[in-house]
Amino acid sequence: MLERSAERDAAIRATLPHVPLDGWTMRALRAGLAALGEPPETARNLFPGGPVDLFEAWCDLADREMEQAASGPEGLRAGLGEGLGLTARVRALVALRLRLLRPHREALRRGLALLAAGGQPGAAARITARTVDSIWHAAGERATDFSWYTKRASLAAIYAATLLYWLTDQSEGDEATLAFLDRRLAGLAAFGRLRRNVSSACGRVFRLRRAA
Repeated sequence: MLERSAERDAAIRATLPHVPLDGWTMRALRAGLAALGEPPETARNLFPGGPVDLFEAWCDLADREMEQAASGPEGLRAGLGEGLGLTARVRALVALRLRLLRPHREALRRGLALLAAGGQPGAAARITARTVDSIWHAAGERATDFSWYTKRASLAAIYAATLLYWLTDQSEGDEATLAFLDRRLAGLAAFGRLRRNVSSACGRVFRLRRAA
């Protein structure tokens, strides 16, 4: 389980300004700690897993900040009012997540490059899974049946693709990315309707065969 503490969160926030230049490195972390008045050796104590541990912890912090923002005025500005359907809530939350990431686009790009260069599929999967769980939780989805897995797997694929698209998006207000997201969510909704229709048809056939 990923370690969480106020000390780690403070160190991450202090490190972020140094990441665009130095990447997710111990050098950037030590510079952040120096700004907090902490000695350099604190870096290994707080993040024994090194740069990957540091980046993963930042992504987790960003997830928590998104959930907190979603429950306050920022969430209302994002369109997370009452009466929205699940897909609309998910869309608003992904848009909010991207808006909060906007000042740290280069930090995200550096982090994804770190995972790719280091061959870290496990860390990438954990990061995506946590973000998806945070989105579902903030959306109010509490399903515990088999759909829990299928919904999260589907959203994980959509979110990962949307994030990569967003990294190269130069449109104002992320308009192109949000249009991309809308197309993916529409495809997911259509698949969900098809699956429900097939399940319903199969159920009717099964009942007819039992009655025969």
